[in-house]
Amino acid sequence: MADDYLVRIGKLIRDARQHRGWTQSQLADALGTSQSAVNRIERGNQNISLEMIARIGEALDSEIVSLGYAGPMHLRVVGGRRLSGAIDVKTSKNACVALLCASLLNKGRTVLRRVARIEEVYRLLEVLNSIGVRTRWINDGVDLELIPPARLDMEAMDADAARRTRSIIMFLGPLLHRMDSFRLPYAGGCDLGTRTIEPHMIALRRFGLDITATEGIYHAKVAAGVSPDRPIVLTERGDTVTENALLAAARHDGVTVIRNASSNYMVQDLCFFLEALGVEVEGVGTTTLTVHGIPNIDVDVDYSPSEDPVEAMSLLAAAVVTESELTIRRVPIEFMEIELAVLEEMGLDHDRSAEYPADNGRTRLVDLTVRPSKLEAPIDKIHPMPFPGLNIDNVPFFAAIAAVAQGQTLIHDWVYDNRAIYLTDLNRLGGRLQLLDPHRVLVEGPTRWRAAEMMCPPALRPAVVVLLAMMAAEGTSVLRNVYVINRGYEELAERLNSVGAQIEIFRDI
Repeated sequence: MADDYLVRIGKLIRDARQHRGWTQSQLADALGTSQSAVNRIERGNQNISLEMIARIGEALDSEIVSLGYAGPMHLRVVGGRRLSGAIDVKTSKNACVALLCASLLNKGRTVLRRVARIEEVYRLLEVLNSIGVRTRWINDGVDLELIPPARLDMEAMDADAARRTRSIIMFLGPLLHRMDSFRLPYAGGCDLGTRTIEPHMIALRRFGLDITATEGIYHAKVAAGVSPDRPIVLTERGDTVTENALLAAARHDGVTVIRNASSNYMVQDLCFFLEALGVEVEGVGTTTLTVHGIPNIDVDVDYSPSEDPVEAMSLLAAAVVTESELTIRRVPIEFMEIELAVLEEMGLDHDRSAEYPADNGRTRLVDLTVRPSKLEAPIDKIHPMPFPGLNIDNVPFFAAIAAVAQGQTLIHDWVYDNRAIYLTDLNRLGGRLQLLDPHRVLVEGPTRWRAAEMMCPPALRPAVVVLLAMMAAEGTSVLRNVYVINRGYEELAERLNSVGAQIEIFRDI
């Protein structure tokens, strides 16, 4: 029996390594061991401690084992079932993590309503708790209260939790106003290739922040009296770099102009939150933001982040690939309009309700009903653009949608180095996707989906795309090690089950 477990553990490790794109030698280097030892582990010929399994999981950013639980979480999917009824969109994951970082600006009590209870949020809460921020779930676990200490204890930071989320990078903007020097672990998150923080450094240097990197740590020093003497022009129109610049500008004593700013949904929610703190932000929804900073922010604030357009797109794609009629409620329509325009041209049969405001009072919502449709491949390629273009995170869902459409669809995912590669995992389920280069995939439809057992891709959106395809495939599929899905979605399996899916959560180690 022990030998059988070693073989099963070895297979999980091998699959996780291959999905990360590492060789056995690369994993060995990360662990400080030999390639032959890794080879023995993967073949089940090496006794292995829980500590070593945990180290391997950390190196591969994959939950090989989770201490205190029965083991990594898997999903067993009985596919070929039609969905029906209605499902609500949860609050935005990306807005929630930005607001958690933004709470560091405030000396007072912050309450965030209907916070997404996801692994990414839990990791940030672990980090905040470790440096002295008191947090608790209130109102039956729906809302979140945060109360900062008079002084943050940066030396006590939970480095393991910090390394498991790229959102930690957004601590830079708030912290540069609180201390002269501090350290942050390297940021982690999805495996999407090289993602430089240089745009963040270029923007934050204007506030006196200087960073050097040694042995997995960012060492930050802040020069006193440095402030932007002209508009900050971001070198990329990225969401997190815009948020970091906003967080730095919020407590800067003066007016900061940020150009080439992202106007995406999470940035807008952050701007609305800053306004609730008393910070005036002009130009919300445009690429030029003017921030009237307040050096001291000490208010009790209550804020409701808006709904997640990427989750809305996930649920829409679930309906399309399973040929279902489904009503998706609380869809932030202004961040879905391009996607719906493309889908209308492909032949999507749907209608939408009148618009109504989100709980933040600013974002426009609709209820969207999707019906079974005969889709045709779009004439033009599917490619992302900064808002108001097609959302970068929604591109992977078009791989599953294109797979059920008649004809060939070219998907050009130019932003990330590796993500298009993970979309070809759909071929294990009967898809016909051809990888043209690391950024372009040609999808041939329609697809006759088939069940399969496979490892979860290490990138969030492709992982959900694989799950949706399994829901469409007749028979029983297994998706192993779904930690990455839990990073971005709250109880996704249970919620899909509520509208007719059959997805079982299980652990086997």
